[in-house]
Amino acid sequence: QLQLVESGGGLVQPGGSLRLSCAASGFTWNYYVIAWFRQAPGKEREGVSCINTSGFSTNYVDSVKGRFTISRDNTKNTVYLQMNSLKPEDTAVYYCAVRRSRWCGGDAMDYWGKGTLVTVSS
Repeated sequence: QLQLVESGGGLVQPGGSLRLSCAASGFTWNYYVIAWFRQAPGKEREGVSCINTSGFSTNYVDSVKGRFTISRDNTKNTVYLQMNSLKPEDTAVYYCAVRRSRWCGGDAMDYWGKGTLVTVSS
């Protein structure tokens, strides 16, 4: 059984930083992509960032470019989202999701975590 567990969310002031973690377990794939999505209150879910097995393929939504960095530790099957210069509009529930694929692209995913709440407020 494949599981994704997010952690690292919390309350942070504007301009602050958080690092989210997504720990993946219960699968034997030798390649996959993991992506972060978020859903703000009253808004639709949007893709934030994605990374592939090697880390060579990554992408970011325009609103977080230069502020967020996605990375992965393949030894631990864990993907991170370092979020800097946080803004109130970054407030959302952040979800990680996995797809058996070699490359990032598109929003169709196979499995989803349950989310972690990020609140950016003074």
